[in-house]
Amino acid sequence: MSAETQDLDELDDRKASVLRAVVEHYIGTAQPVGSGVLAGERGLEVSSATIRSEMSSLENLGFLQQPHTSAGRVPTEKGYRYFVDELGGEGTLAAPEARKVKDFFTLAQGAIEDRLRSTSQLLSSLTPYTGVVVGPSHDPAIIRSVQVVLLSPGRALVVLVLSSGTVERHEIEIDESVDEVAVGVATTHLMTMMVGHAPSAIGEFVSSGRTDVDGVAATALNAIVGTDDGGRVFVGSAANMAAQFDAVDTVRSVLTILEHQLMVVTMISDLLDRGLSVAIGSETGLPLTECSVVVAPLEVDGARAGSVGVLGPTRMDYPRALAAVNVVSERLGESLSTETD
Repeated sequence: MSAETQDLDELDDRKASVLRAVVEHYIGTAQPVGSGVLAGERGLEVSSATIRSEMSSLENLGFLQQPHTSAGRVPTEKGYRYFVDELGGEGTLAAPEARKVKDFFTLAQGAIEDRLRSTSQLLSSLTPYTGVVVGPSHDPAIIRSVQVVLLSPGRALVVLVLSSGTVERHEIEIDESVDEVAVGVATTHLMTMMVGHAPSAIGEFVSSGRTDVDGVAATALNAIVGTDDGGRVFVGSAANMAAQFDAVDTVRSVLTILEHQLMVVTMISDLLDRGLSVAIGSETGLPLTECSVVVAPLEVDGARAGSVGVLGPTRMDYPRALAAVNVVSERLGESLSTETD
C-alpha cells in the first residue's frame, strides 16, 4: 500500500468533514482556522476537543499546517488537492451569473481578438480572480476573400477577409521586378487555394506554374499562416490578483509572469497535456507557490484551439472557479465554432 493510498484510507468521514470545513472557512476568511470556530458546524456535531484532535491528525498527515503566529491551521497543497478531488467538486453558477454568461455570448460579435479579450474580462467578473484566455493564433472562421495589392516595387499588401468579419492585413516584401499582372494572377491562385478554409487549415503550397506568381503567392501564404506563436493571451483584471495578496513581492511576481505570454501559454498547455483542470501551488510548474490555476480547454469544431482559465490564490473558491471556467469555455467554443459553418 502506497503512502498516498494509506493517507486516503485514514481520512474517515469525520476527518474529511473537518478538512472540508477548514478549507471552506479559510477560503472565505483568509484567516487560520481554530477548532472553536468549527464547533457546531453542520456535520461536525462534536466537541471542540474532538475537532482539535482531528485537526492535529490532519496536520500529521500533511493536509493542514499551523502558521507560526497562530493557533489556527490552514490547508496545505495536499489538503487543497484532496478537497478539489474528493470533497469540493464543481459548483454551479448562480442564476444572475448564468444569465450574464448567456447574455454575453448572445451579443458577442466582432473581431476574434476583441471577443477573446472581453471573455477574459467576463471571467474576472464572475470570480474575484484574474481571467486568462489563450486564443487560437488565427481566427477559426473561414476565409471569404484574399487579395494581394502592389504598393510599390518590392512591397505588397495581403488583405484577408474572414466569415467572422475579421480583416487581416499583412505587408510583404516581393521581388521588385514583379508587376501588377503577376500580383493579380497570384491573387487568383491564392483564392483558389484558400477560400472556404480556415487559415490554420490551409494545406501545402501548390505551384501555379509561374515562378514570379509563386514567389508572391508563397510569400503571402507564409505571412498569413506562418505567424503561429502558440496562441494569443488575453488577461482580464490583473488587479483582481493584486487584491488577493498582502505581500507586494508576491503581487509583483504574479504580474510579471502574466506579462510573459509565452510563459503563460506553456504553463497552461502543459497542465492540459497532463490532464489537470486544477493546478495548486508547485503543480503549476512556475514559481507561484501561493497561486492556483483552474483551466479548461477551448475546443472549436472538436479540436483544441486554446484554453480558458483563472489564476488566483491557493485559497481560491475552487468549485466556483471550476463552474465559471467550464461554462465560459464551452460557450466560447460554441460561439467560435458556429462561425466556420
